[in-house]
Amino acid sequence: FDAAKDKIMMGAERKSMVMSEHEKEMTAYHEAGHAIVGRLVPEHDPVYKVSIIPRGRALGVTMYLPEQDRVSHSKEHLESMLSSLYGGRIAEALIYGDDKVTTGASNDIERATDIAKKMVTQWGLSNKLGPQMYMEDQNEMYMGGGSQRMSGMSDETAKLIDSEIKGFVTR
Repeated sequence: FDAAKDKIMMGAERKSMVMSEHEKEMTAYHEAGHAIVGRLVPEHDPVYKVSIIPRGRALGVTMYLPEQDRVSHSKEHLESMLSSLYGGRIAEALIYGDDKVTTGASNDIERATDIAKKMVTQWGLSNKLGPQMYMEDQNEMYMGGGSQRMSGMSDETAKLIDSEIKGFVTR
């Protein structure tokens, strides 16, 4: 039963993938970083399971299981989620040094950036911009992302949005 539940929640194991001992160790530190930070920050869901078995595109997974359903999220809870998403990358840097940080955190960075962007542009959680929604101008989007240019907004506001998003992910 647990194996079936894990497959549904975390994805299928990639049994054909062979990881070196160093990759296993680094993945263990990375996932431990997520779990430790998730445990230490306020309003974070408890750790359900940590695995260094490759699943899907991930080399490891840290799963959290809320104690109750959440209909909405507080700013504190979202900031705690951002912190735990960066916990793996921070653990890699602490153990191996900044020059040895890997691309293993790419999905974590993508997810954190998405949360921070929504905090600023959709959920009104930026202290500098206030409770206002900023919609993306699809005509101004370009390959590679970058600037968060929104429809009918000044360059100054676009820069402030970028700055606020960066502020949330670098705190």
